[in-house]
Amino acid sequence: MATIESDYLHQELNLRRSRLEEAIQSHGEEPRLVSLLEEVDAALQRMTQGSFGVCDVCHEPVEAERLLRDPLLRTCLDHLTAEERRALQEDLDLAARIQTGLLPRRDLGIKGWEATFHYEPAGSVSGDYCDLIPEGNGSGEFTFLIGDVVGKGVAASMMMAGLRATLRTLLGSGLPAAGLVERANALFCEGISASQFATLVCGRASASGTVEICNAGHCPPLLCRGREVTPLPATGLPIGLFCRSVYESRTIDLAPGDGIVLYTDGLSEARNGSGDDYGVGRLTRMVEAHRGDPPRSLVAACLEDLGAFRGASRPNDDLTLLAIRRSSMS
Repeated sequence: MATIESDYLHQELNLRRSRLEEAIQSHGEEPRLVSLLEEVDAALQRMTQGSFGVCDVCHEPVEAERLLRDPLLRTCLDHLTAEERRALQEDLDLAARIQTGLLPRRDLGIKGWEATFHYEPAGSVSGDYCDLIPEGNGSGEFTFLIGDVVGKGVAASMMMAGLRATLRTLLGSGLPAAGLVERANALFCEGISASQFATLVCGRASASGTVEICNAGHCPPLLCRGREVTPLPATGLPIGLFCRSVYESRTIDLAPGDGIVLYTDGLSEARNGSGDDYGVGRLTRMVEAHRGDPPRSLVAACLEDLGAFRGASRPNDDLTLLAIRRSSMS
């Protein structure tokens, strides 16, 4: 494992050992507590011996994201018992249902705006983040968010859920987009390990067609204005890297028919059987060809082209595609 992750797990195990010792002193030597303390001591000993994170069965590395979640693990996914596999699958099924319930309505129509998205986990759950949040006062304003937490699987999905909760809580503060991302970054840094981070785009759209957008290290959204499709580069670093990062936003005005297409790298870096990336260039050409289409039709056309490109190749990453269009003056 990377040195930063190993140091974090060593600190985490020592912290858990101290808490277990305190619990044993308070409640007596309950078998359950004593057994956990023995497991923690064994994990610390494996760290000293250099065998921590190595599967007891095949001697290959245990998945890093699983160790970060549970540093007491001693087997990789390929060598779980039948009972452990059933329990894991039940957990994954529950996590998938919960995550699906966190997604916004598929289509948004509000005072001259329309939007839709496609959300496709590579496995049972996803580390991608997508949200569409109308203001509750009927003003026609709404916030759109898309992000990508580093990693895949359950650990990434849990981080995504925490990020979603943080951002939704901050929305009531009245902060502009850059301020919202800056505050979310500070809070995100407090609750994650040093090796974790996320990219994020936060946009605020008004009924007048003005959009304020802040990009924290995410894939450049594609601005569709008139006959031109241009990328909007990042205005700051991914969140979670530095607690005191400062972010900037840009403001753009969209006329009827203009729009923005946002995506995660599961789309731009999707590969075909030859190992070629789908690429931002191909996506840009598809958006140019369908820039006048409603969001649902544009998204469908991009996914159809992606499917033709990918062929029988399995998805190698979570994929999210969000299209927003100014449909009329309010």
